[in-house]
Amino acid sequence: MTWRNLESMVLLAHPAYRRRSPRPITRSANRSFLPLLRSSLLAMSIRHLQNSRIFFRFLAWWILFSFFPGLISSAVVTLDSIEIFKTHELIGKPTVYFLCKGENRTELPDVTKTGVVYSFKGEESWQPLTELVSKKCKRCGFYEKDTIKADDIFAEWEFCSSDFKAPKYTLFKEEEFNATFHCPDCTSLPAASNTAPEKHDDGNGMHVAVVILISVLISTVTIVALVMAYKYWQKKKRQQDQARFLKLFEEGDDIEDELGLGTVI
Repeated sequence: MTWRNLESMVLLAHPAYRRRSPRPITRSANRSFLPLLRSSLLAMSIRHLQNSRIFFRFLAWWILFSFFPGLISSAVVTLDSIEIFKTHELIGKPTVYFLCKGENRTELPDVTKTGVVYSFKGEESWQPLTELVSKKCKRCGFYEKDTIKADDIFAEWEFCSSDFKAPKYTLFKEEEFNATFHCPDCTSLPAASNTAPEKHDDGNGMHVAVVILISVLISTVTIVALVMAYKYWQKKKRQQDQARFLKLFEEGDDIEDELGLGTVI
């Protein structure tokens, strides 16, 4: 349907013109409302399109967070305390830093002496150390900067969220360091729960399947309810827009009658 056909249908169906049967529709009145009608219809279409995009984008993210939390879940890891047992630099104070492969290194400016336990609040400017995601480990380590040759390695290891059976995880490397990490969210990640001792799997399998089925049903009902509510809101919005258009035409006719505008065809 073209714009002109839509404009003609709106004008002809308008009750204000049907009430004024002695006065036919004037060409000037039609022309005066064409630009306004075009701009109003275009604005309404754009507004409905934007609202639809926002709604379905929110729905997509909600589904992603509900059904695939392991894809996007992450947990922040901070250093709670560390004690180094030796240094590799013979001259000057050592520069100790933490580094995960593919990330920026984090220097520990306070760690300069051996045999001293350095405790941290997790609010320091260089915190956090890194972020761990579910079902994905990182190659990380503590290093000491060397001014002449390659940096010395205290230790390297696979750092995983499943290491945290509790909010705090202690890593001890003999003759190198003793460090405690803090990650309150790591225990809730899927990877952490998957590494728990697998006992009575046969008995718990049915229970897990029932829980998953109930979760899927609840999510499906919620999605359907959201879609229906959105469709109802769209319908009410269209009705309100149509009512505003009709009121706009009525006010325009009254103004033209008062000014005596328009030439009868």
